[in-house]
Amino acid sequence: MVEMTYGSVCSGIEAASVAWEPLGWKPVWFSEIEPFPSAVLEHHWPEVNNLGDMLQIPDMIELGLVEAPSVLVGGTPCQSFSLAGRRGGLADERGALTLAYVEILNRIDEVRQSHDEEECIAVWENVPGVLSSKDNAFGCFLAGLAGEDEPLQPSGKKWTNAGLVYGPQRAIAWRVLDAQYFGVAQRRRRIIVVASARSGFEPGKVLCEFEGLRRDHAPAEPEKPSFREVVTGEKSCWWDGGVTSQTLDAVLHKKQCMPEKNRFPAVIQSGVLRYITPIEGERLQGFPDNHTDVNYRNKPAPDGRRYESIGNSMPVPIMGFVGSRIQLEVENQL
Repeated sequence: MVEMTYGSVCSGIEAASVAWEPLGWKPVWFSEIEPFPSAVLEHHWPEVNNLGDMLQIPDMIELGLVEAPSVLVGGTPCQSFSLAGRRGGLADERGALTLAYVEILNRIDEVRQSHDEEECIAVWENVPGVLSSKDNAFGCFLAGLAGEDEPLQPSGKKWTNAGLVYGPQRAIAWRVLDAQYFGVAQRRRRIIVVASARSGFEPGKVLCEFEGLRRDHAPAEPEKPSFREVVTGEKSCWWDGGVTSQTLDAVLHKKQCMPEKNRFPAVIQSGVLRYITPIEGERLQGFPDNHTDVNYRNKPAPDGRRYESIGNSMPVPIMGFVGSRIQLEVENQL
């Protein structure tokens, strides 16, 4: 088995690490600035250095202060690409971190090439809203990855839900995947981008199996679980009679969205409507129970911080699917 190392930016509570540990992949550094997710990282991975501000990482890699890993993973802030963030796009400093992600990737490749090592494989996650942002943020991002001087343009009014680009610097594939088709009872559509300059490495083979593209799910689709089975483990129901939770988000803990607004996950038990617990939120994202139940500022973790970090995270089973497909493609090149 080939050894894979990875660095993680905008790490959050590390869905990638939970997903990739069974593959034997090794995290060499994280990058997270928010206090509570940083406490979760310290609790579960005390041996991994949290570098903090991702804007400092390119220089650290160039100077040899941190390792240049074989995989770079990150979900740069999605608020500027979503309706909730009013679509600030690349003009928003959070959106600009997406371009910083490209700079980190370029520095990693430079160092790895100087050591006669194969180039890095990039894995990037975001909300599908990036495909239709008015400033063509996704075209700018693709151009940066591909090594083009001008933003790439979609063939229509917006970028499609799946595609391939081959540029002078890297090959790139993207695809919108929905967590509900990967073993969790949550409707959560996210765009995944895989890119690399490795000779012979085909990002399209990682993400795109064409017979399964039309429904946006993994070809070997597991039986879709119900919200009741995944969340409560007992007889209860999703409040509106459905079987799948709506998308968890970071405002869950603020209770700004009531069930009648059709956004707040809840269950009915013994005739009583209640909000889901942090453990149930972890299950909907594919995390182990109590993943976010850590000591925070010398006290038990508050539910609000747990909800927020869970809602901001990636779906663990989607990251597991992507990691296993990368592993297969890398091994096929040996």
